[in-house]
Amino acid sequence: MAVYTDVAPEELESFLATYDIGRLRAFKGIAEGVENSNYLLQTEAGSFILTLYEKRVNPDDLPFFIDLMEHLASRGIDCPQPVKNRTGTALGTLAGRPALIATFLVGTSVRRPTAAHCAALGTALAGLHKAGADFTARRRVNALSVPGWRPLFDQAKARADTVAPGLADLIADELGVLEPNWPAGLPAGIIHADLFPDNVFFIDGRLSGLIDFYFACNDLLAYDIAICLNAWCFEADGAYNLTKGRALLAAYGAERALTPAEIDALPLLCRGAALRFLLTRLVDWLNVPLGALVRPHDPRDYLRRLRFHRSVESVRDYGIGA
Repeated sequence: MAVYTDVAPEELESFLATYDIGRLRAFKGIAEGVENSNYLLQTEAGSFILTLYEKRVNPDDLPFFIDLMEHLASRGIDCPQPVKNRTGTALGTLAGRPALIATFLVGTSVRRPTAAHCAALGTALAGLHKAGADFTARRRVNALSVPGWRPLFDQAKARADTVAPGLADLIADELGVLEPNWPAGLPAGIIHADLFPDNVFFIDGRLSGLIDFYFACNDLLAYDIAICLNAWCFEADGAYNLTKGRALLAAYGAERALTPAEIDALPLLCRGAALRFLLTRLVDWLNVPLGALVRPHDPRDYLRRLRFHRSVESVRDYGIGA
């Protein structure tokens, strides 16, 4: 979450007048994240999240996200629900941007996940994958999978070495490995594709819900696991925490067993996930909009993760097997 687009109070009040959620009491921008403009709304009916879509979100994809969140909730997944206006429409326009009001999910994210948090995440991720198995009304290709990585690199390679010496060559080398060897034929379906700790809420140690589905798409289920291993199982110094990885993988496997092919592909999928976030963070780091209320993530965090994955010798290094 972030704020790129300012909203005038009068403009927001006019927008809210088309909804049955009462008058505006307060609103404030949310600085976390890097993709869309987000505001916390307080109205007479309670708390809501207002999202203005920009940057990487294609407006044509918004019906997919809205229908998916409604579908997942119908299957027991705790996630925000789109709020419809009086005409029965969830999507509107505000400040020149596509805009959506969603219900406010109670809970807090964890900054330093424990193995217990990782286990809860593994269970929830498997539940999400199973709940999405019969979501067939719409499909969305993962625009930030392998075909999208080289265009991102092209945007950043001229200045990549200003972030870390030798970074451009390392990324080029990694693309040369991943592009021709990316796994095919693995179990696929709906994935979240951005399930970082700040997108998972807990209450008293219990996972209470998942948010921010605006990268969700159809892709390899094991790739979603690889994203979570990257996001949840590394320490601040860049070291992989085997205990956390084992907890996440075991909890996921208890709900949905990985196939032998998925297990074999895990090291490569983890490398790809690390590269994907290294690239998007690198582009964002080098192109922060002037005056935007946003805190870009340091791409070097994912450079350290990528270097770990490049050194992995077997899936045991992630916590699978003896």
